[in-house]
Amino acid sequence: MKKLIDFDELFDRKLAQYMEEHAGEYSEKQWEDLIPRLYRNFGDTLIKSVGTTPKGYYAEMTDEELVEALKAHHKEGVSVSDFLCRELESRGCPDALLALMQEAEGELLTLTINLAGSSKKALPVYLDILLKTEDEELKDTVTEYLKGNADAVKERVLALYREGVEREYMLEILSRCKQKDDEVFEILLNEFRTAPDDIPMHASYLASYGDERALPVLLDYIDRDETNYLEYQELKYAIEALGGEYNKVRDFSADPYFQEIAAQSQIMPDFTSDKKTDA
Repeated sequence: MKKLIDFDELFDRKLAQYMEEHAGEYSEKQWEDLIPRLYRNFGDTLIKSVGTTPKGYYAEMTDEELVEALKAHHKEGVSVSDFLCRELESRGCPDALLALMQEAEGELLTLTINLAGSSKKALPVYLDILLKTEDEELKDTVTEYLKGNADAVKERVLALYREGVEREYMLEILSRCKQKDDEVFEILLNEFRTAPDDIPMHASYLASYGDERALPVLLDYIDRDETNYLEYQELKYAIEALGGEYNKVRDFSADPYFQEIAAQSQIMPDFTSDKKTDA
């Protein structure tokens, strides 16, 4: 592997020198706008001690060398420069990055996911991460990428749903499928009907899926006397998202959810006014 170089530290040194030479010429806000441009320009600046530019240094590496450099930076606690990240991103999620993703943990794992982004090559690994991690934030991160490519992973997600594995995450992903499928629709509709304690969430899945065949069921549920204010709000949104309407006036004044929301949004009286009234 090529020598590990902290390009961010080199830039910080040059920046300190530049700021000293131009002290008083820029406001704080102007410096905030200027520094990112200086950093970008630094990427194309020949570094004599390196023999090339920061961008050129990484462009010369193979996919495997780039990933090894990423691992080395993390292991040695050396800043991972934007130049390394951008070069890796430009390679279209190389196999070496996927291999690292499958063994990495913590911050390094999060970084590899961000570098792979929405690449379809990474989707199977994202599903594996979703199944094995206990980190809810990490689950949410990979789920967002999976939702953006729901049709590509639909068959495996359906299989996992049938096995009862991470069913709520599987439903969330399935709800984003663009190619309509009767099995997916029936699953989303059945989950809505059989989960009375989570109506808002499952109504949102039907809204996301966008199949207007769900309208009669949603209209039936929203009109029920036992529907609370939070459920009513999400049901109304789902109905309208599917092209329907519900205009019946409902009284939720005795509903605890409505009362809580009303209390939080109540405009507080102004006791700061100097105006005095006669006693």
